[in-house]
Amino acid sequence: MASSIRWTSADLEALPDDGKRYEIIDGDLYASKQPHYFHQLVCNRLSARLQNWCDQTKTGQTTQAAGIIFAEDDDVAPDVIWISNERLAMTLEADGKLHGAPELVIEVLSPGAKNEERDREAKLKLYSRRGVSEYWMVDWRKRVIEVYRREEAQLRLGYTLYEQDTLTTLLLPDFSYPMDALFEGIRSK
Repeated sequence: MASSIRWTSADLEALPDDGKRYEIIDGDLYASKQPHYFHQLVCNRLSARLQNWCDQTKTGQTTQAAGIIFAEDDDVAPDVIWISNERLAMTLEADGKLHGAPELVIEVLSPGAKNEERDREAKLKLYSRRGVSEYWMVDWRKRVIEVYRREEAQLRLGYTLYEQDTLTTLLLPDFSYPMDALFEGIRSK
């Protein structure tokens, strides 16, 4: 929700702990309600699969809702991230937040035009200009993943995966996840 106020990370710290997720993108404050059960299930499954890959490769870490402070007016908590050990060492600061881009950011779309606009537009632009290598937008209701990859210093849609496909990426060698397994048991309504 755009406003005339330019929000900062300090403003976020002053907000109440009311169960909502607050983020700032380009100085605008965004608030999200508690996500749908299936939203969280997809986040958990992706995070677990990525962490299993990390445990095998020892190349990085994955986590959910990591705080990322790109700047005082760009302070977000993506649903899931993967960050290499090298980049983690450079960006994790004493406040427990990342102060730089992870290689992979995953957002699971929440229902509602404002939520979808935030993930499809504001966050795509933010992650693109801040150096994220890949951005996965997951729509559990439609059972698809859009994979945006860095090309010519910008995130661009590389491909869209459907339920019959398998998720793989050059970013994470030998990582794979059959989409039908990711969405197993998830009802669109």
